Amino acid sequence: MDHQHQDHDAHSYNSHNAQPYSGNMASHVTPPHPGTPNTEGSRNPFGETPEPIANQRLAAATGTNPFGTPAVSRPASSFGSSSALGPRFEERAQRFFHSRRVAKGDVEKPWLQKKDKKEKWVTIIPVVGIFIGLAISGFLVWDGLRSVVHHKYCPLMDEDFANGLDSSVWTKEVQVGGFGNGEFEMTTGGDENVYVDNGNLVIKATLQDADKMEKTTTIDLQKDGTCTSTNFYDCVAITNTTAGNSSVVPPVKSGRIHTKKGATLKYGRIEVTAKLPQGDWLWPAIWMMPVKDTYGPWPASGEIDIMESRGNNWTYAQGGNNIVSSALHWGPDPANDAWWKTNNKHKILRGNFGDDYSTFGLEWSQKYLFTYVNTRLMQVLYTNFNKPMWQRGAFPQTNNNGSRLADVWSQTGHKNTPFDQEFYLIINLAVGGTNGWFEDNKSLKPWLNGSPNAKKDFWTAREDWYPTWKQPQMEIKRVLMLKQCDGNEEL
Repeated sequence: MDHQHQDHDAHSYNSHNAQPYSGNMASHVTPPHPGTPNTEGSRNPFGETPEPIANQRLAAATGTNPFGTPAVSRPASSFGSSSALGPRFEERAQRFFHSRRVAKGDVEKPWLQKKDKKEKWVTIIPVVGIFIGLAISGFLVWDGLRSVVHHKYCPLMDEDFANGLDSSVWTKEVQVGGFGNGEFEMTTGGDENVYVDNGNLVIKATLQDADKMEKTTTIDLQKDGTCTSTNFYDCVAITNTTAGNSSVVPPVKSGRIHTKKGATLKYGRIEVTAKLPQGDWLWPAIWMMPVKDTYGPWPASGEIDIMESRGNNWTYAQGGNNIVSSALHWGPDPANDAWWKTNNKHKILRGNFGDDYSTFGLEWSQKYLFTYVNTRLMQVLYTNFNKPMWQRGAFPQTNNNGSRLADVWSQTGHKNTPFDQEFYLIINLAVGGTNGWFEDNKSLKPWLNGSPNAKKDFWTAREDWYPTWKQPQMEIKRVLMLKQCDGNEEL
C-alpha cells in the first residue's frame, strides 16, 4: 500500500474527527461507549459520516491513535515538552462539570421572572412569631420582677468578733442534760470551748476529763451557780461506777451560744459566715427558737433550722460534712412535728464545708421564708406561706393518747403562724445524740439510740472516732442580722 495514500487517508480521518460537535445534543441518541457494537450500519458513532473500515485498519497499522489529536495539528512547542501540557490539564481539572445535554443559557429560572405573592409570608410569619415570642418573654420577665418584693432592711447586729464576744448580746449556755436530743456533750461557760481566736469565734469540742468518766463523780451546775436552765437534769450529771450501773457524765465538752438577751428578730435576714467542723459524730447547727412559747411548748411555737450538718466525711450514709440541711419544725405536739414537709438538703459539689468559710443565710417575711448558701440564688429550703400552716400540716383530730388536737394557729389570721413572732439565734456544736440525727446501724455508729448505755458506749469507742477529729471546731467569722423595716409586714 502506498505511503502517500496511507498518510492522506489517516490525515483525512483524523481531521474529520477533530471537528467539534455542533448539533443539538437533545435531539440525538447518546453516543455509545467506544468498543460498543454499532447497530446502525457502518455509521461512525464519533463522527457525522461513515468511516471506511480500510482507513481504520490503516490507522491501526501505522500506530496512529484514531481517538487522539492529529500530530500535524499540535503546536510545535508541545513536542518533547511535558511542561507545556501541564497548565492545560490543570486548567481542565479546575473546570466545573457541565452536561452536554443542556446548552448554556437554556436553564429556566422561573423564580427570577415572576414572584409568587404568597412567598412573602414565608418571611413575614417567622418574623412575626419571633417578635411575639420576645414580647411574651419580656412580659413574663417584667411580671416576675414586678412580683418580687424588695424589702427594706435595717441593721440589727453586725458582729465580726474583732472585740471579742459581746456578753450583752451573746449568752453561753451551761448545761449537761443533752438539750432534748440526748446529746453527749456538756456545754461550758468558760473559754475552753467558746472563745475568740484571730478575730474568729471558735466553738470547739473536747474530751471530758477521764477521771470524771471512770470514777464516781457528780457535776452539779446548780451548786456552783453556772447552770443556765431551771431543770434539775439539765444541771446535774453523775458517773456511777457501781457494777451494772451505766450512768456517766457527758463524755464530751463543747459550746452553745444564743442571742435571746441581745438580738431577736421577726422578719428580716440573717447571714452567718462559718467554717464547719470535721470529725465523726460532730453536729454543728445554726438555728432559731421563739423568744416566747406563744402557741405552746415545742414544736407548737415553731423552730427554724438555718443550717445543720455532720462532721463525718462524705462516705457517711446519711451525708457528712459535704451536705447541709434546713428545716422548719411545727406541729401541735412532738409526735406530730411536720418538719418533714418543710425540709431540704444542699450538697457541695467538691470538698466539704469544713475546707473553707461559707455563708449560711435566712430571709424571712410574712409571705415566705427561705434559707441559702453563699448567695440568695443558691436556696436550700423555700417555704411559701400561701395557706395556713394548720391546713398545710393536715394533722389528725386526736393525738396518740386520744386527746383532741386543737388548732391554736388559725385564730391569728396569719397563714405563717407560728412563724409570726420574735425568734432568737442559736449557734452550737453538739456531739452524738439519741434523737435519730445519727441513725442506728449506719457507718459503724458505736451506740444505739434506745440504749441506756449510749453515752458510755460512745466513750468506750473513743479510740475509733477521736482520731477523726482533725478539726473539731466550728469557726464563725461574721454574724449579720437585718430587721425588716419597710413598715408593711403584709408584703
